[in-house]
Amino acid sequence: MHAYRTHTCGALREADVGTAVRLSGWVHRKRDHGGVLFVDLRDHYGITQVVAKADSEALRVLEGLRLESVVTIDGAVVARGPEATNPKMETGTIEVVADAVIVLSTAAELPLPVAGEQDYPEDIRLRYRFLDLRRETLHANIVKRTKIISDMRRRMEGAGFTEYSTPILTASSPEGARDFLVPSRIHPGKFYALPQAPQQYKQLLMVAGFDRYFQIAPCFRDEDPRADRLPGEFYQLDLEMSFVTQEEVWDTMEPVIAQVFEQFADGKPVTPAGSFPRIPHAEALLKYGSDKPDLRNPIVIQDVTDHFVGSGFGIFASLVESGSVIRAIPAPGAGAGSRKFFDEMNNWARGEGYSGLGYINIKDGVPGGPIAKNHGEEATAKLVVALGLGANDGVFFAAGKESQAAKLAGLARTRVGETLDLIDKDRFDLCWIVDFPFYEYDEDTKSVDFAHNPFSMPQGGLDALNNQDPLTINAFQYDMVCNGFEIASGSIRNQSPELMVKAFELVGLSQQDVEDRFGGLYRAFQYGAPPHGGMAAGVDRIVMLLCGAQNLREITLFPMNQKAEDLLMGAPSAAEFKQLRELHVRVVEPQAKG
Repeated sequence: MHAYRTHTCGALREADVGTAVRLSGWVHRKRDHGGVLFVDLRDHYGITQVVAKADSEALRVLEGLRLESVVTIDGAVVARGPEATNPKMETGTIEVVADAVIVLSTAAELPLPVAGEQDYPEDIRLRYRFLDLRRETLHANIVKRTKIISDMRRRMEGAGFTEYSTPILTASSPEGARDFLVPSRIHPGKFYALPQAPQQYKQLLMVAGFDRYFQIAPCFRDEDPRADRLPGEFYQLDLEMSFVTQEEVWDTMEPVIAQVFEQFADGKPVTPAGSFPRIPHAEALLKYGSDKPDLRNPIVIQDVTDHFVGSGFGIFASLVESGSVIRAIPAPGAGAGSRKFFDEMNNWARGEGYSGLGYINIKDGVPGGPIAKNHGEEATAKLVVALGLGANDGVFFAAGKESQAAKLAGLARTRVGETLDLIDKDRFDLCWIVDFPFYEYDEDTKSVDFAHNPFSMPQGGLDALNNQDPLTINAFQYDMVCNGFEIASGSIRNQSPELMVKAFELVGLSQQDVEDRFGGLYRAFQYGAPPHGGMAAGVDRIVMLLCGAQNLREITLFPMNQKAEDLLMGAPSAAEFKQLRELHVRVVEPQAKG
């Protein structure tokens, strides 16, 4: 017999009744039934109920152990009676009567419970992550994550891609976040950077003739954490293709992502491959107030600026005259309720830093509220018809400069949808957001900057860069969005040296700057670069969605906390003086504020 187990704790069934077995695992739960002790023994594969009978040596050993101690148990498999069967357990039709117990490791008093799913302070969970990972939901999420990544690899290989590994120590790159820098011992005063993404390397692979590349790539960005982005590091399904249009990238990757979702969606509907809506960026901002819209929400924002030109509602009329816009956010069925909902929405908007949300509430076909009263009966009736509002609907209005009104309208759309329970939480709606602006105006620096990926191909090519207002140029750039989360981003790349230089000149960089910062890529483009494009899908966000988790820390093995600290391993930590001297680095302590 094996030293530790003949079966795992999830393997035994009725067919094993009468078999002598050996199990090893953790003491998950104990229940004392008047001299008979029931123990749930747990390992990675499941749980088996063990029975230690009165006056047995097994009972004496087990009842003295703390939960989470590790034991080996010898015993016989017996059938549970009909009244004792547990259909929620895969092993629920049998139990093991313990003959002997060997204690392999005793547990100290637990800082957090493993059995059950109780909420517990995050600092405790992260400090004792090895215990937290034993808990059922988190353990299952990590296993599911691994299966999802394995499925991604299989589907990418089936689509003709080959996995290549790119370097971890590299040069700094303008990906939009701070780099993690690594000092060089051999080259004093110089630093490597951990890759924010394998962007330049994967483009170089296309220049090198590899055609279809992918990898599950670790990426490192020194940025503040949020619920949908971990501090420090994250993983992405990174890919690149040669001789393709953006439509070919979409047609290739829709089946991969849709089928991954279908495989792990537990039966929930998924937007099928070939039918992902392709929504221009400007249209997304208008209709949804966001470039990552949740299409499960049926509310569509409409521009109603023209309705308030010369309106009797003076506030909106003067805003329109000064160049502001008015966006309408319908609230289906809200008019049938009390005015409280409308007042709460208005207060919520003020709490978000806006001046408020105007509204009209329609009850039994009669529009009410200050806007309806001052806008005028005939003008209000036209507005109601234009918006397609029903006899007991409501509508909110976001007013301001276009970007501000769009953002408030988008936030309000989400809040109305959630409050009125309009969002179907049991499906996955995927789409592409396309035609992103190539440049944007930076209010802080009062200059033009890249809106997103500087290596994207501008629509219209060199002619557009030479002859168009930069702020009117779109890029062959696209995002994949699911349920309000950006899960992938990509573009057709700019592979022309002349075009690359011109694109950077419009943000104030010279040809020499381009050669100094992106020398490898710029040099490669001098020697025959194929048209190419690709994307990167966020593995962590996809897993989070498929696990139904609300936070990336619930699908990650050893995450950092909100302060970018690893409480388990004690990182970051101070370096010893000897280490700093070898690296030719001196620490400059931050000056005290005030």
